Amino acid sequence: MKPKQHELADSRILEIREAKEDDARELLDFVEGISVESEYLALGPGDFELTEDQEREFIRSSLDADNCLFLVGTIDGRIVGTLGFTGGRRPRLRHCGEFGVSVRKAFWGLGVGSRLLDAFIAWARGSGVVKKINLRVRTDNHRAIALYEKKGFELEGTIRKEVLVDGKFHDHHCMGFEC
Repeated sequence: MKPKQHELADSRILEIREAKEDDARELLDFVEGISVESEYLALGPGDFELTEDQEREFIRSSLDADNCLFLVGTIDGRIVGTLGFTGGRRPRLRHCGEFGVSVRKAFWGLGVGSRLLDAFIAWARGSGVVKKINLRVRTDNHRAIALYEKKGFELEGTIRKEVLVDGKFHDHHCMGFEC
């Protein structure tokens, strides 16, 4: 996938590209940062335990697979958003997979997540492999749900008590998109 640049709502330029192995250290720092900024994630501070070498291997495996994608969004060379998609490994499941998207809080509301989703959907449609995209989103994450619905994702079900944050259970919606 070729890198693409987009002008955001605040006139800054967002570049969307596939992650590179050299991004490993910054990606680990990114994950730790977003884990503090949002309680909507399935991980909290300190929960992500990959080493830099393991992160490099994950990026390498994403680049090598025809049904996986790892996108980064950068502004002024700094990672401000990511989107990772992993397709199924078995032949009967290769056509579908699940993704997650995250944006640093300082960049919420500028269109970073929307642009990452657009790039991802375009890639999936052109992949020749991916036919179905799945996601899970907390039922109280209304901004994310609105974005997914705007992009064409449909509610397929709800998982009760999926996440426990600070002693409180939260449900997840399962949403899907057919390419």
